[in-house]
Amino acid sequence: MRVFVTGATGFIGSAVVPELVAAGHEVVGLARSDEAEASLKSAGAGAHRGSLDDPEGLARAAAAADGVVHLAFIHDFTDIYAAGATDLRAIEAIGAALAGSHKPFLVTSGTAIARAEGVITEADGPAPGLHRTASEQAALALAERGVRVSLVRLAASVHGRGDHAFVPRLIDIAREKGVAAYLGDGTNRWPGVHRLDAARLYRLALESAPAGTRLHANDEEGVPFRDIAAVIGRHLGVPVGSVPAEQAEDHFGWLGRFAGVDNPTSSALTRRLLGWEPREPGLLADLDAGHYFDV
Repeated sequence: MRVFVTGATGFIGSAVVPELVAAGHEVVGLARSDEAEASLKSAGAGAHRGSLDDPEGLARAAAAADGVVHLAFIHDFTDIYAAGATDLRAIEAIGAALAGSHKPFLVTSGTAIARAEGVITEADGPAPGLHRTASEQAALALAERGVRVSLVRLAASVHGRGDHAFVPRLIDIAREKGVAAYLGDGTNRWPGVHRLDAARLYRLALESAPAGTRLHANDEEGVPFRDIAAVIGRHLGVPVGSVPAEQAEDHFGWLGRFAGVDNPTSSALTRRLLGWEPREPGLLADLDAGHYFDV
């Protein structure tokens, strides 16, 4: 199938594209620059020049495809709700182009958007008022408009070589502060998934996920935050210690709002539905491999 992929040259997209190409799909990725276009071509994919700020262009690319994988997101934590609004406009534009086609449309979200007592499952809807709540709601509503839409909620830590998100920032902070820290007792949990396992889930979902499904891309249900800090401290040779919750933003900066999140998440329904079985190293094993600490 011809697949249009937004975020195709990002950390996760650059794993999804070769996964789709290897499975025999024709991939066209969204490219904002000559460099991005060249990267896509080297991966065996085509390029559609544009950006998330061009809904009409996204709609044209979607209409020309047999399916869409939407990975792109503006990770500006200084104005995360503006980023969420841009994401919603992109989903609405692509959804309108696919309405009535019954083509697959995978929309990316995160496990932390769901709120439930105990372990979060795929049955749990989004908490109200978060930056991706409206996007999730708009996406799933497309199932009633003849789109084979699925939500893929990524784990809090999508890890692997080339990661430039939360865990590398934790490492940088530990270097700067001289301590690998956690909040309170550090028992809050982050689910994790390796980027290559996530890429396989996107392919399986594109090929066979039923309309209106929520899917959880996480291998581990939840890794205690203090265990993450312990591995960081050991590799950097710095002490590991607790920071009071009220000092979260002073110590972690913008990451402070996430450092204390407890987000235990199940992917049992996703595994049964798609036959997805993660096979790459878990988060702590990936950290212990050492590549996160190469400078």
